[in-house]
Amino acid sequence: MREAVKTTKAHMDKAVEVLRDELKTVRTGRASLGLLDGVRVDYYGTPTPLNQVANLSVPEPTLIVIQPWDPTLISAIDHAIQKANLGLNPMNDGKAIKLPVPSPTQERRKELVKVAHEYAERARTAVRNVRRDGNEDLRKLEKDKKISEDDMHHGLDEVQKLTDEHIKHIGDILAAKEKEIMEV
Repeated sequence: MREAVKTTKAHMDKAVEVLRDELKTVRTGRASLGLLDGVRVDYYGTPTPLNQVANLSVPEPTLIVIQPWDPTLISAIDHAIQKANLGLNPMNDGKAIKLPVPSPTQERRKELVKVAHEYAERARTAVRNVRRDGNEDLRKLEKDKKISEDDMHHGLDEVQKLTDEHIKHIGDILAAKEKEIMEV
C-alpha cells in the first residue's frame, strides 16, 4: 500500500512541476530567460535548445541579450525566435541579438491570465487522473488480497489528502503567477 501511495505522490508532484515549467513561458512584462525555453535553433541540421548555442543574459528588466558562441548562428537564432511566435521582435547587431520585452497591455495581461488558468486546469486534471489511478491500484491490491480492506481505505484517504494538497498548491502557484502578470 505504501508503494502505491508513494507512486501516486510522485506522479502528482510531476504534474505540479509541469505546471511550473509551462508558467515560465507565460510572459509577464519582465524579461525572463524562461521565455526562451521552447526556442530551438537549427544547429547544423539539429534542432538545439537556444541556451546550448549561446549565452543568455538579462542586463535590464525589459531586455534579453543573446550572445551566440558561433557568430554564424545569428541569423538562425533570429529565425528561431520569430518562428517560436513569442510576440517578441529580435534586434540583430551582427554580434549579438537584443530581445526587448515590452510590457503587455491590460487586455493582453487578461489573455495571459486566461492562458495561465488553462495550464492550471490541465495540472488539476492530471492530479485527479493520478488520484483515480492510485485508487484503482489500491482497490486492485485489496481485491488480490495483498492488503486488507482497512489498509485500502486508509490508502484511499491518504491519496485524497495528497490530491487536496496538490490542488491547493496548484491554486497557490496560479495565484502568484496571476499577481505577477497583472502587476503594472
